[in-house]
Amino acid sequence: MAALSGGTGWRRGWLPALQLVRRGSKAVTRHWKAMHFQRQKLLAVTEYVPPRPAVPPQCLPRHADPTHEEDGYVRLLKRQVQEVFQKSRMVAVCQYNSMPNEDVVTMQHYLRKHNIEVKFVLNEIVRPVLAQSKYRNLLPLFVCRNILLVSPETRAKEMLRVLKGVPQVNLLGACIDDTILSRQGVENFSRLPSLETSQGQTVGALALLPSQTCSLLQRGPSLLTALLDAHIRRLRDTGTPGEPPQQQGTGSH
Repeated sequence: MAALSGGTGWRRGWLPALQLVRRGSKAVTRHWKAMHFQRQKLLAVTEYVPPRPAVPPQCLPRHADPTHEEDGYVRLLKRQVQEVFQKSRMVAVCQYNSMPNEDVVTMQHYLRKHNIEVKFVLNEIVRPVLAQSKYRNLLPLFVCRNILLVSPETRAKEMLRVLKGVPQVNLLGACIDDTILSRQGVENFSRLPSLETSQGQTVGALALLPSQTCSLLQRGPSLLTALLDAHIRRLRDTGTPGEPPQQQGTGSH
């Protein structure tokens, strides 16, 4: 109590709970500094670049989920594609590039004049249908945005004439009368004559051979007959051997 009663004693034994100590402030010497240009170039050159895939991901086939059930609209589109390949004698696969709607309508108009229809299809719909049919060899053609030019007749010449004025549509191949043709094959097919002309040429070629055979068979007897006739005429002119020559008549005795 004596220690606490004195003014100097209790101040000497008491320690404050909070002490404010002022320390010397240190100057900030590190400031932002731009990276050297040579170092920037070195980092840019040595930056890791992952290798690009050989085939773009959008070109790889999409594997359907086995647990996913197709809706009715997808089944309807697949059924329409099957009917197109079954009812059309000519199905041409073309690569379609972007073009104005007016040009698309004009192209459809000129093709429709030759009984050729334009079908816009999706690869996701066409590829599964072709994979299970006899047209599976057409699958490599469906790798981009494609359209189908279908017709119940073989109008290859008219189709090529219309596509010649539409550079945005490139012919890749076709299936004509259940025969798969390339672009060059379609061009060769368009140069062939019509069916009526081919049938007439075939009939003429078949009729020519019998006529030549008949003429060859008749040539020998005809030549022999001509030789015999010439020999008989010569004998008549010179007289028959062994026969006395005819005497000219004289006056009466």
